[in-house]
Amino acid sequence: MHKNPKAKDSYLLFYMKILQLCRKFPYPLKDGESIAVTSLAKGYQELGIALTLLSFNTIKHFCEIDKLPPTFNHYEAIHTVYLDNFPEPKGAFLNLFSKKSYHISRFTTKAFTSELTKILTTNSFDIIQLESVYFAPYLPIIRKLSKAKVVMRAHNVEFEIWDRVAKNTTFLPKKWYLTYLVKKLRRFEVAQLANYDLLLAMTAKDLTYFQKLGYQNDSLITPIGLQLNNYQKDEIVPQKPALSFIGSLDWVPNQEGLTWFLAEVWRDLRKQFPNLEIHIAGRNTPDWIFNKAGNGIIVHGEVPNASEFLVKYPISIVPLFSGSGMRVKILESMALARAVVTTQLGLEGIPAQHKKELLIADSKEAFLETIGWVLQNEPEMLAIRKAARYFIEHNYDNKSIAKTVLEKFSVL
Repeated sequence: MHKNPKAKDSYLLFYMKILQLCRKFPYPLKDGESIAVTSLAKGYQELGIALTLLSFNTIKHFCEIDKLPPTFNHYEAIHTVYLDNFPEPKGAFLNLFSKKSYHISRFTTKAFTSELTKILTTNSFDIIQLESVYFAPYLPIIRKLSKAKVVMRAHNVEFEIWDRVAKNTTFLPKKWYLTYLVKKLRRFEVAQLANYDLLLAMTAKDLTYFQKLGYQNDSLITPIGLQLNNYQKDEIVPQKPALSFIGSLDWVPNQEGLTWFLAEVWRDLRKQFPNLEIHIAGRNTPDWIFNKAGNGIIVHGEVPNASEFLVKYPISIVPLFSGSGMRVKILESMALARAVVTTQLGLEGIPAQHKKELLIADSKEAFLETIGWVLQNEPEMLAIRKAARYFIEHNYDNKSIAKTVLEKFSVL
């Protein structure tokens, strides 16, 4: 690293070149991972950092790169590798006879190896930031071709997500298979912990868990930041009460939580509040969720603007019982001063307090009681919503978080 006389902020003492590796292209900004990747990258760029992106462009989350908006301008260079990442029955079966993790092997390709090699042999980087454990198989190539420090940004404890999914699965053959895959994923994830120069964990809980698993190198807790100017700050006024659920609906923990809420809570809630509606939105909404429409359930599918959706339907529910990491949709809802009702697990990594900045419920009875309280206590809810926005403004600004990370990079 060297002195940067053109740094945009006087406190940035070093100019850095960073290569970011992403398992899916971080646009559009309609899921937590894309928002987390982009918000930190934007923060880096605003602080004078030269960024290069190498990303899979998956069939599941395909992005037309030539149609990116002018605002997606924080990278000096963008490289993509196409990947058909839908699970394939034959590959899933054959993996039963392999020691390799099926989750990881699907992202280990010759095409990505070739593109990474080309980039590393023609460029010099100070930091190579892996945006998930899925890039750990490429560490030997990185170490061979680059002197850059390797930073793992762990959006979650990957095997923990799948472990919780397996434990919540009732169909025994599927439960057995998922448990088998989790064991191999856990073994791989733990084995890689000694190979990173720095671990960026989203939450203190995740960092503590990684350390219990054996991580000993340098680390930093780095929550998801938001570009706060993207979230409207107009006057908070009472609105027609309606519930909203928004999230990637091809993600198993979201599917599980929504299914549970509709099966266990919604019918009794409608008995208490016959005119209440729940509006459901999310990328890759499966047909079986569309089929649940009716009885006050409105399924929108993918919506063009998540913020507008949350503003229109102001009581945001996040009933999560599996998964790991930080929930960006909770942060976005709070930034928009929505009323948020979530579980303790959904709140992991966000130090907000019950009935101060949001509300917490962990059972059918608690959800019924809490949502009923929200609907019947408008003045108190306005105060909670204002406190939520203040909380985000003072804790989750992306540029402030990026500055902290860069200061850590500068002493590696």
